[in-house]
Amino acid sequence: MLAAVLYGQEDLRLQQVDDPTPGEGEIVIQVGVATTCGTDLKVWRRGGHAKMLKPPTLFGHEAAGRIVAMGKNVRGWQIGDRVVANNSAPCMDCFFCHRGEYSLCPNLTWNNGTFAEYLKIPAPIVEHNLLPIPEGLGDELAAMTEPLACVLHGVSRSHIKPGDRVVILGDGAIGLMFVAKLVGDMDVEVIVFGGSDRRLAIAQKFGATQTFNYRQIADIPGVVQDITDGMGADIIIEATGVPSAWETAIACSRPGGTVNLFGGCPRDTTIQVSTELLHYSELTVKGVFHNTPKYVRAALDLLATRKIPFELLISQTRPLEELGLAFTQMRDRQAIKVAIKPFY
Repeated sequence: MLAAVLYGQEDLRLQQVDDPTPGEGEIVIQVGVATTCGTDLKVWRRGGHAKMLKPPTLFGHEAAGRIVAMGKNVRGWQIGDRVVANNSAPCMDCFFCHRGEYSLCPNLTWNNGTFAEYLKIPAPIVEHNLLPIPEGLGDELAAMTEPLACVLHGVSRSHIKPGDRVVILGDGAIGLMFVAKLVGDMDVEVIVFGGSDRRLAIAQKFGATQTFNYRQIADIPGVVQDITDGMGADIIIEATGVPSAWETAIACSRPGGTVNLFGGCPRDTTIQVSTELLHYSELTVKGVFHNTPKYVRAALDLLATRKIPFELLISQTRPLEELGLAFTQMRDRQAIKVAIKPFY
């Protein structure tokens, strides 16, 4: 089959590899649509990921498709079922899993390789994080289950209350998903800072109260102070994965506020934080990572309602052969998400 293999920094190659064969408890799907995302872009640019993969490896982690093969002891599924599989599953038997902290499981089973004609799903994911696609939901939207699940997990960890003023730093797919979820389901004021007027226009369509192009602003915390009566925001969600943006996020908080450092930074990077600010302003600063089975299901359910026009995040549809061009355009901020169809 044709598949994308990541060899290193911006070294992504399309090549013929063996068709996957399911082992016990595993399935193989024919990929209908694989969507690109900001994490893929970061991994492509950095040449690896601290948790999910090490090159050389099959690449991509968001996909929807149909079951074409099943291994022994797979129950509850049939050949031809339309499914979406999360890119991981917890072990359900460690210290963290016993406490329901599934994203912290040290034994997470990861799966990559969605940018290919076929994808094998490991047994733990089949058991815990494989879901049927609801009737009427297209593959393009169903493939977005994984990133939306991460966003729902991030919202739950931010302890947002009605009436809160929420600042989101970042206008990529994740930042825009946060806007859509918060405005769609919660009575909050959402203020977005991003670097693209076209993306900020989508934030406005999702219901953002105010948007700002950070390229035209010298002092983001100062702007936040101005529009929050000198207080700062109740909640700040950092969705860029840039260390300097982490520092900016902390500086935007009001006393007693919560800062969600959601965007993963490059390995071994550090930031500087004022201990006086943290202590005397009683800030809550937390990192939030990945998702859990609960939010994988909730994400697919939300997509199926079609209440939120998540299709606005799909900038283009391209064949697998044009995957390299898709990443170049994402790097140059000409696309938010690209729907890749191996059988275009």
